[in-house]
Amino acid sequence: MTTDPERAGDTTDTESIEDEDERNTSELDSQIFSRPDGLDALQDLVCAPGIEQMQSLPAPIKRRIKALKQLQLVTTNIEAKFYEEVHALECAYYNMCAPLYEKRSLIVSGSYEPTDEQCVWESDEDEEILANELKLKSNLEDSPEKKEEVENEDIKGIPAFWLTIFKNVGMLADMVQEHDEPILTHLYDIKVKFLKSNPMGFVLEFYFEPNEYFTNSVLTKEYVMRCVPEKNDPFSFEGPEIYKSKGCIIDWKKGKNVTVKTIKKNQKHKSRGSMRTVTKTVQNDSFFNFFSPPIVPDDAEAELDDETQALVTSDFEIGHYIRERIVPRAVLYYTGEGLEDDEDYEDEEEEDDDDDVVTTEEEDEESSPTNAPLGGKQQGDDPNECKQQ
Repeated sequence: MTTDPERAGDTTDTESIEDEDERNTSELDSQIFSRPDGLDALQDLVCAPGIEQMQSLPAPIKRRIKALKQLQLVTTNIEAKFYEEVHALECAYYNMCAPLYEKRSLIVSGSYEPTDEQCVWESDEDEEILANELKLKSNLEDSPEKKEEVENEDIKGIPAFWLTIFKNVGMLADMVQEHDEPILTHLYDIKVKFLKSNPMGFVLEFYFEPNEYFTNSVLTKEYVMRCVPEKNDPFSFEGPEIYKSKGCIIDWKKGKNVTVKTIKKNQKHKSRGSMRTVTKTVQNDSFFNFFSPPIVPDDAEAELDDETQALVTSDFEIGHYIRERIVPRAVLYYTGEGLEDDEDYEDEEEEDDDDDVVTTEEEDEESSPTNAPLGGKQQGDDPNECKQQ
């Protein structure tokens, strides 16, 4: 077998070119790090993001970057400690406010009547002047104004205080259905309880007067939080985050469960063509689905489907908002003074869902309460969870 001299010469030339390129690259590296503007030159040389950028760096630079990451990890852990101490401070100040919240609850429920001195508020002067003028004009004891005044004296506390707040706040108003309103008139207090078992966790406690709908005196919603950088991805840490919530069992009285509804369906036999009517229980939109949140796996690496993730995110936002804004500033949301500006938000069109009778064969696999938003079917992890009193 013979070798073409020209091809042999080409191979030799190629090898010499590659050797020269390697020498040029080595000389270029030396020139970059010996120049005063070596860092700028390095940035121009290495422009690929992420892993590619790291791979293109010289070994000494990679080594020093690892040292910087060690420092960053220590900084991240210090940041986590900062949030823990902030939380402890928050708990201390919440405890200072707790007696005031308790007095607020007594006034709302009608258990305590504030004194005239406690009811003084500067903005009420105009209202008092107007009221006095009306009294001067009304001299007859049987006048409509007098009768209304006598009737108002029989009103205890502030009726529908929390229901009014829920209807004033956009994200809560979307949850409250017409059939929820009579129940929420019995809600006389909401409290926040911080957990010792979970340093960042908290429980929302909803206190109800005895009513015809359920036997619970308190409904609870627990939020589990974490404030520790993840081992696999510590630099994604951005502070405390809610990652799980747990509702409670509502002991509905017979026929009073507003979270479910019964519908009648016409089903056609596939072969005989005969028709029959069946009754099914399905999920119903209700504020009280809030106490049956989506179940989140304990496995931190488990991924949720998009729909469940959206429900979980919404649930966390609502719980955090009630804790941070609604409970501390309840009276301002009752009067509307605490409402945020909604100009940047647009209402989404809702689809009509008025038809309860379904006649198509494909609807035989009707959604059950377990597939409903915020876990329509009552969660059964701990049947005694809500029976706190």
